[in-house]
Amino acid sequence: MDDMTFRSDTVLSDVHLHAPRKRQFMVRLNAVGQPVFLSQFRLLWDSEKEEREFKGKTIRSQDSSAEEEYVQESASDLGSPSSTEEEEGGSLKGIRALLDEDGDLEVVRKPRFAYAEDEGLPRDKVCPVILMKGGAVLEEDGEESSSGDIIKIEHTMATPLEDVGKQVWRGAFLLSDFILCNQDLFKDRTVLELGGGTGIVSVITAKAAKTVYCTDIGEDLLDMCERNIALNKHFTEPAESKVKVRVLDWLQNDFCADPDNAYSWSEKEIAELHDFTTVIVAADVFYDDDLTDAFFKTLYRITSNLKNPSTVYISIEKRLNFTLRHMDVACEAYSYFRSALHDLQDIKDGRTRFAVELLQLSFPQRFVYERVEQLELWKITADKICESCTTAHPL
Repeated sequence: MDDMTFRSDTVLSDVHLHAPRKRQFMVRLNAVGQPVFLSQFRLLWDSEKEEREFKGKTIRSQDSSAEEEYVQESASDLGSPSSTEEEEGGSLKGIRALLDEDGDLEVVRKPRFAYAEDEGLPRDKVCPVILMKGGAVLEEDGEESSSGDIIKIEHTMATPLEDVGKQVWRGAFLLSDFILCNQDLFKDRTVLELGGGTGIVSVITAKAAKTVYCTDIGEDLLDMCERNIALNKHFTEPAESKVKVRVLDWLQNDFCADPDNAYSWSEKEIAELHDFTTVIVAADVFYDDDLTDAFFKTLYRITSNLKNPSTVYISIEKRLNFTLRHMDVACEAYSYFRSALHDLQDIKDGRTRFAVELLQLSFPQRFVYERVEQLELWKITADKICESCTTAHPL
């Protein structure tokens, strides 16, 4: 397969950019001809994380010593005679030893050390290997296939902006970390995910929740999400939870009930969503101002129609970009998100009261990724306002 090329209008998630040094397996081509890859993400528990950190420090310490020895050996090879003549002669010999037959200087490179193998550091370019093309879900032999600590996700890489939901992003890992460390908040709940993308957050949520509605748009993306749910049955079945993949377009005011759409809603599902949903989640879905507006309009509409008070958890990553308008580095999408949060909190419709809170990232990390300071987790509570109280004290 030819080397992958990246066009100027494509984006690549840091999760895939800094993937561990191993072969990247392309499992198929999707309906629009994009390569689809299969990645395995292993959940880390406290003892494993400490062991990894200790091992990383040890490897780097050993490699630093090895580099020092290499430098010392290289210096000693050049010789250090006591007399000036011997020093000049030794220097000339050392220089001649570095020249090739044509007299060109050959650069002596440092040997590769063990830390180059560490998955957190730059790696050699690896060309994808095609395993198969077609519709069948890839099944792997071995113990890892059925391990409850392995999450298998199909995804694409280097997509146009409109297809970024087909990649895995750090915001999804952050929200998944929070869910895994606070499973009591999701225990036996009905959860709605907005902008589910590959479905990894819904898979993690299903470890505790009773029912999860994983929503997004685009048949190809929803097909991929459905496949990922199937790939991780070993993770969700023990909890006896249900993950339902459904279409939810933020630019539309109603749920899709088209019988010709495989991911449309039934009247029963819409009723159950409004009657039982108490938690809503969204991972890193704010990169376009129009979509941000559509998201908050959808969020307001759904929370206002829910029978019970609800809690919303949103992860976001502040992305710094140089803009011609400011002639400086700015986080325009993040700034717009914060403005929309402020507007939501200021809504006074007499039906729902919204409160916004920035959560501390003090919970353990369960996935291997760089939890950069630009990652944030927000909590929104939507409480119902008592009708009798509204009548007595109109807003």
